[in-house]
Amino acid sequence: MKQCPGRIPRGRGGSGAYGSNMVDSEALVKGFFHTRISLHEIEESLSRERLDPYRVAVGGDREKAIRLHLWNTGVSSAFYGPLQALEITLRNAMHGQLVARYGPAWYDNAGLDKGALERLAIARSKPARSGDGGDPSVAALSFGFWVSLLGSGGRLPSGRKANYEMTLWRPALRQAFPHREKLTRKQARSRLNDLRILRNKIAHHEPIFSRDLAKDHECILDAIGWMSPEMAAWTERCSRVIDSLALTGDAGEMKFLGSDIPFGSTNARSSVEINDGE
Repeated sequence: MKQCPGRIPRGRGGSGAYGSNMVDSEALVKGFFHTRISLHEIEESLSRERLDPYRVAVGGDREKAIRLHLWNTGVSSAFYGPLQALEITLRNAMHGQLVARYGPAWYDNAGLDKGALERLAIARSKPARSGDGGDPSVAALSFGFWVSLLGSGGRLPSGRKANYEMTLWRPALRQAFPHREKLTRKQARSRLNDLRILRNKIAHHEPIFSRDLAKDHECILDAIGWMSPEMAAWTERCSRVIDSLALTGDAGEMKFLGSDIPFGSTNARSSVEINDGE
């Protein structure tokens, strides 16, 4: 199984994965139109604290730090499509298998732990919206909720320890990943939880430039392929992550790529929301 990366170690003032993500770091500010006054205003608007990780990555240069922030935003927006495809495919695959094993009201019959039941109650309290799988509450459940069902399980309302390996994974959820042989519950959770962390960093506008983003993209496609090779192939064809990673801005081409449908927008509510992925 492909190993999903964590953070790339960085030395003091080093560039980490940034150097491999960007083709030409010297071209960072070419085509980036600004004045000294506008740079100051941008820095004040974003805040010095927010720019600090970017400033460190480029050796303290303010112009390059702001340019890296823009690059980070553009690449983050490029991940929206693949992450959306992963989240929706995962949700529907897991929901389908739980319905097959426990019936349409599986969340009341599958022995969910207290944490999952609390998340479910929050989802049910939200205004009804179009639901995947024929159940409006399914669409309101976060990516983090589905990943949590691949854990070992917490405490049941009775106080006893849940055993998700025996109640969820073996009788139902293993079948949600038919195209990955010998996949264990721990392997599935590890991969998907790492991608949940990436998804949440993007949703909360945090830096992702120090990750191995090309490998992250491979991991997303690989995980989708566990459930549907056709969906993985379609996502890869439609994705612009790799093209975005190659942009340096030397011709002024790096902008807020794809940010017309940002995380949390009303157009994207059926898939990914800022507050729904924890």
